[in-house]
Amino acid sequence: MTKNVANQQSSIISFLFISQVTKQIRIFPLIFLLFSSLPVWIVAEIISPQMVRAYTARVDLIIDRLPDENYETTLRRAEATARAAAQRSFDQDILATDVSIIVSVQSYGAIAPILALEVSRPQWRSRPDAQLWATYFKTARSLLFFEQTPTNPVNIAPINTVAPATTTP
Repeated sequence: MTKNVANQQSSIISFLFISQVTKQIRIFPLIFLLFSSLPVWIVAEIISPQMVRAYTARVDLIIDRLPDENYETTLRRAEATARAAAQRSFDQDILATDVSIIVSVQSYGAIAPILALEVSRPQWRSRPDAQLWATYFKTARSLLFFEQTPTNPVNIAPINTVAPATTTP
């Protein structure tokens, strides 16, 4: 005595009605979530605006020592270069709140940092003076051979920026 239950329909509620109700139940929460989240997002943006993404602009510069140039003259050129780079960094990038500039000097093949300029935008706006905000490296004078002329200067080959030509056989 086995009954075949596979083809029997429900005697309580028809399947067609149940499938229509479940579609309505699925659509209602979706619509509710979409339309209720939009006002919440707008209120959150009005109450707490987006954060500004500010950062420090970093610049590394290398200047060459001119022939027969002393340390003080090179230092003044480095200060002028740092002052111009700081002003240019603040002018070009509105989101930069701080500027960090390191000026290095190349002398007889040796390269060493001579000064570091670290300044914020309000500080620079109040006093745009590189000497005021610069940190000077005391050992640069001896590292760059300003105290004596090296007997055997290092010759550095120029850097070739052109791609080498290729030959096809």
